[in-house]
Amino acid sequence: MTHTLNDLFPGCEKGDTVITGMTADSRKVQPGYLFAALKGSVTDGGKFVADAIAKGAAAILSDSSVGNVSVAHVVAEEPRKALAMAAKRFHESQPATIVAVTGTNGKSSTVDFCRQIWARAGLKAASMGTLGAIGPEGRIDVGHTTPDPVTIHETLALLAGQGVTHCAMEASSHGLEQHRLDGVDLSAVTFLNFTQDHLDYHQSMEEYLTAKLRLFRDLGRQGMPAIVNADSDQRDDFEAAALGKQMPIVSFGWRGEDLWIDEIMPRATGQVLHLFWRDVEQKPLELPLIGEFQALNALAAAAICLSLGMEVGAVFDGLAHLQPVKGRMEFIGKTATGAAVFVDYAHTPDGLDVLLRAVRPHTAGRLKVIFGCGGDRDAKKRPLMGEIAQRQADDVIVTDDNPRTEDAALIRQAILAACPGAREIGDRGDAIRTVVAELKKGDTLVIAGKGHETGQIIGKEVHPFSDQETALAALEGTLA
Repeated sequence: MTHTLNDLFPGCEKGDTVITGMTADSRKVQPGYLFAALKGSVTDGGKFVADAIAKGAAAILSDSSVGNVSVAHVVAEEPRKALAMAAKRFHESQPATIVAVTGTNGKSSTVDFCRQIWARAGLKAASMGTLGAIGPEGRIDVGHTTPDPVTIHETLALLAGQGVTHCAMEASSHGLEQHRLDGVDLSAVTFLNFTQDHLDYHQSMEEYLTAKLRLFRDLGRQGMPAIVNADSDQRDDFEAAALGKQMPIVSFGWRGEDLWIDEIMPRATGQVLHLFWRDVEQKPLELPLIGEFQALNALAAAAICLSLGMEVGAVFDGLAHLQPVKGRMEFIGKTATGAAVFVDYAHTPDGLDVLLRAVRPHTAGRLKVIFGCGGDRDAKKRPLMGEIAQRQADDVIVTDDNPRTEDAALIRQAILAACPGAREIGDRGDAIRTVVAELKKGDTLVIAGKGHETGQIIGKEVHPFSDQETALAALEGTLA
């Protein structure tokens, strides 16, 4: 697939230059490529222009800080946005219906639930985000929650080529602020919740909120459904942004005005939901997932599908057959005495609080939690998570998450300062094996923080590690 530079940047100089590919990573440059020299929080792509040209780059995209270069040069005021629009023009095709979902917690589950509901109704569907892109032909690795725009459009074109008509994708604050979704033709936008996270990247909660609001303010358009969690404290901010773009609001939750919960009845392995859709009471629905927060994620997915015209019966049938998402309140198994073990990605104060409160109604015995905090990330949340764990669980075990380049013991120390009653078992594998062996009838163990991850980052190396595999092996030991 080839294009001229003018196809990608209409009206540019040297527009007849042939472009065979594009990238913002100088290591991936091949002859004929456009190299986007972007300024990041850590590195400046301008430093790699000479290297990209030496590898055969046919053109450079940058802001005005990059001087004269020996190949075609496109200078843009917002090079990230220019790259997003060029990636759209290069790859050309996208699924007809694309929904973007933003929120601190629950994005992965919500987009996957959308995919499952659509697929059960016979639609060719996909989801894209932290877990990669999942389509009719399996999983595609995309690298990040919201990948770079070149990867986004390459993946959307690949999915469209597989016949996908409906796609739900995560929209992270980083991705929104960096214009990664600006070339995506959206059919609906969704807001789930807003709590503390990513303060290592955003300078304040206000900046973090502004980044999230870009999905509605900048990427929304007139007539597009705006799905909003009515129970969020930021509901008014997102609804105001939706009204500003003349987008019809579809609200969901306990206080939802379109899709709302009247009652939830916990069961051992699920919950019965009594729901209303636009003032019409629905038949009681047995959702095969535990935790109120998962019910709300499922409700968000249902609101998305309903807002785009899907039949109520088909949506609710999809809800009744949902499968848990990997690492999201994922049931791993039970001990010989029936104690249950779950793995969840909760890695923020609110995420941990919601998780533990959600598991409590399903726990007859003691609620135990194993968790840690990542290194080189927001340090302010460590004591907050320690306090929440101590308040919500009966037994707290502080272990290592992904310490990265920080001293793991100091990270644990910061958490333990807020939960003096907790135990400290630094090695994550040892912590899981120890606590699984201690479980008694009626107990529930939640292993939080890493979810779907298959590696542990220590220093700058990734060591193979899976909470699921470690817990499963420990459980098999109790059954022997």
